[in-house]
Amino acid sequence: MHLASFFNDLSRVLEASILVLATLFPIVNPIGSAAVFLTMVESVDVTLQHKLASRITVYSFFLLIASMLIGGKILSFFGISLYAVQIGGGLIVAANGWQLLTKDAQKDKPATPNPEEVLAQAFYPYTLPITVGPGSISVAVALGAHLPTQLHATNFLSPLVLAASLLGSVILCAIIFICYRWARNAAQMLGKSGTTVLMRLSSFILFCIGVQILASGIRNYALTLR
Repeated sequence: MHLASFFNDLSRVLEASILVLATLFPIVNPIGSAAVFLTMVESVDVTLQHKLASRITVYSFFLLIASMLIGGKILSFFGISLYAVQIGGGLIVAANGWQLLTKDAQKDKPATPNPEEVLAQAFYPYTLPITVGPGSISVAVALGAHLPTQLHATNFLSPLVLAASLLGSVILCAIIFICYRWARNAAQMLGKSGTTVLMRLSSFILFCIGVQILASGIRNYALTLR
């Protein structure tokens, strides 16, 4: 009886973990984010890039977990709606995309970037909002509200909810690490021209994503005023 219950719980956790991964993966978009990341660290040496990728992965994991488990509670405590997160975050993402899109690669490229300054930016802007943006946070908060219901748990601190959140986030963050860690290797395969095109295209897509998040936040907020 206990064994059957264990496998039943395990099956539900795996299903919920797949839901977490399948829902967050297209929003986080590690492949597209890695291209933007490469645009921002093109003047950084490989060793520093690898350290930065590791920190971003860790920060992304904790940010996603916090958003799923206590994100809704924190927003409610401060009286912040998801619409405000979308609007404010959309502005930041669009601004970052525009900055990358319009910068002069030769003019802005520093000769020897300070490693400490680069690593200090691991959370902002590399993790938030480039990797885990406002759209990802909004979806993670919604997942956090849905998981207890799917797993028939009493609250978000249920072992089943914690296990599903952790497993799904670990897999997603492992993919983020792989994409960021080997972004430069992929760029070398594309060549200089291909990499330049990819970087500009990724910057434009990032700008469009920011505008879309901003527009969605404004639209959703406007619907509440009717």
